[in-house]
Amino acid sequence: MKVVTGATGYIGGVLVRALADRGDSVRAVPHERPGIFDAPGVEWVRGDVLDRDSMVAAFRDADVVFHLASLVSIEPRMADAMRAVNVAGARNVVEAALECGVRRLVHFSSIRAYDQFPLDEVLDESRGRVGALPRPAYDRSKALGEDEIRHGVERGLDAVILNPTGVLGPYDRGPTGVGQFFVDLRRRRVPMLIAGGFDCVDVRDVVGATLAAETRGRSGENYILGGRWHSVPELARLSEAVTGVPVPRVVCPIALARFWAPFQIAWDRLHARPPLYTPDALHHISRSNRRVSSARARDELGFAPRPVRDSVRDAVRWFEENGKLAG
Repeated sequence: MKVVTGATGYIGGVLVRALADRGDSVRAVPHERPGIFDAPGVEWVRGDVLDRDSMVAAFRDADVVFHLASLVSIEPRMADAMRAVNVAGARNVVEAALECGVRRLVHFSSIRAYDQFPLDEVLDESRGRVGALPRPAYDRSKALGEDEIRHGVERGLDAVILNPTGVLGPYDRGPTGVGQFFVDLRRRRVPMLIAGGFDCVDVRDVVGATLAAETRGRSGENYILGGRWHSVPELARLSEAVTGVPVPRVVCPIALARFWAPFQIAWDRLHARPPLYTPDALHHISRSNRRVSSARARDELGFAPRPVRDSVRDAVRWFEENGKLAG
């Protein structure tokens, strides 16, 4: 039995499908929303990582647990909630896995758990984690969540930690923040682009590495899953090449965007929509390491990320085919 927490999230939903397609028995654990993928071999059970007993019930008879349940937000006001889900939730998952005798735990962290500085040096698994310095709340929560997993390893838990970079591609039902960017470009709702960028990787390649980590990953090790760094304007031009819809040519400097961010947040909240960008989001795209290395995942998991242009093409086409571009 394979258990997936966060099964209605972006990566979680694609992973559930991949496990079911290869014939595994899957117990999928969403928090609130019902299951989005129905197939023989998929059992949907309600659970909450903040409720240890519900995790114990979900992990009964499980061979492998893929822990993807996480709270992702670029809003500083969500700091306490992110710490609860991403840190205390990871602790509950470890306790439940140990109690239930789970053979292997595959835990999803993030590239943001690593200190991005120095920006001009290769970032690999030897890099230190984000500390107490002023960093986005999400970054700190993912680093602390990793600590909980390592404490479990010290107690005998067989666990592997995956650190994907910015994930994009098809099947983004949410859509996520990255996916929403391409939707907004297609709808001509992006007035200008922001200087900066981030490393991107396709969701299908992340899931492929996840399946490999189940059997080939070394216990206690991290595996960075990255593709290639692209600037925001580069990603916009890739979208334009697919859709034919012109994208903005004006690129706003980060300093100006930081000044305007509080006003943008107030405007977005007034109109009851997710913020276009926040100080945390600007930190991510302006202080993102351009030299991320996935050599360990390549050598040990067979990780081979596809070109980002293919991911953008398939993402936009999926949005079109599934009615995400209407309105």
